[in-house]
Amino acid sequence: MSSATSSRLAFAIIVLVTGQLAWAGDEAKVIRLSEPVEVTATHETFGAAMPEAADPVALSLLVANHAKYEGESVVVETRVSEVCQKKGCFFIAQDGDTTVRVSFKDYSFFVPTDISGRRVTLVGELRQVELSEEQAAHLEEDMGSVDVDVAPGPQFEIVASAVRIPKT
Repeated sequence: MSSATSSRLAFAIIVLVTGQLAWAGDEAKVIRLSEPVEVTATHETFGAAMPEAADPVALSLLVANHAKYEGESVVVETRVSEVCQKKGCFFIAQDGDTTVRVSFKDYSFFVPTDISGRRVTLVGELRQVELSEEQAAHLEEDMGSVDVDVAPGPQFEIVASAVRIPKT
């Protein structure tokens, strides 16, 4: 192999590797469109301030007794299973087999896109909504994951006014 060919091959490999590293860096980029309203050594709170003393309701209990809680402000501790990867404008809360989409009051704040798997505390109101096929497809696309299947039809949603996220 000639010196010129070796140089071109080395250059091509460097360009390829550098491009892959830059692409990988973009994939891991965390989107934070809102600033927290409270930051402590252990957590960040987005939206409004959290109430001082409140007994949290389990997500599965909330859904099982939805008629009792619908339209009421409740505190929920739950695991985040998936987050909208475009803006952090909603997430899927999960408690065992129970899943609920969590959106944010008046679309006024967002959560960081890297909180999947964390246990969060939120304040919000449970409501039942009907998702059209178009809305379900839009939500599925925003999740940015091939593992997510959002079905049209009746769904539970919590409209949160505050979300407290533990720091990692």
